[in-house]
Amino acid sequence: MGKDRDIPGEVPADVAVGRLRPLWVEEPARRRRLADPVRTAAVRAVVIIAVTLVQAMIAALCTLAGAWLAFPAVLLTVAGTIASTWGVLDVWVTRQVWNQRHGVESRPSSTARARRRERRRQRAAERAAARAARRRATARAEWPEAAAVTDRAGERRHVSNPRQETDRSLTTTS
Repeated sequence: MGKDRDIPGEVPADVAVGRLRPLWVEEPARRRRLADPVRTAAVRAVVIIAVTLVQAMIAALCTLAGAWLAFPAVLLTVAGTIASTWGVLDVWVTRQVWNQRHGVESRPSSTARARRRERRRQRAAERAAARAARRRATARAEWPEAAAVTDRAGERRHVSNPRQETDRSLTTTS
């Protein structure tokens, strides 16, 4: 048995001993197989597109030759183009429906997830700050006496919600 010149690397052990390698070796697929309805729609679209291309070629050649078949061929080519567009849209819609019904798993990259989490936290902090500012403004404008707190030193200061004040050195004024 001669040396394989087109295969780089060492000779496998089973070939070195004299056993033959199988002609066909199964390899795992790189991508998942298309779902049956999607694959059927894709095959149908490819066939329609192929027929349309043949019709377009016939129309072009008949037009160049000045044959009477040119006009009907052009009409059929236009109809084929519309059918091809429908076929491609059918593949797209069938794929979307399949994904929606059968819940294709979506795993965004960790970078995208971290960015989204950071944006969410930032928006939540902004909303909380805006809420607190609105509460303070409402408390000062509508209930100035409720928002005023006097500490034991006798100084008055404003707080957003005197009932939630946790400092025991403060007492509310009435």
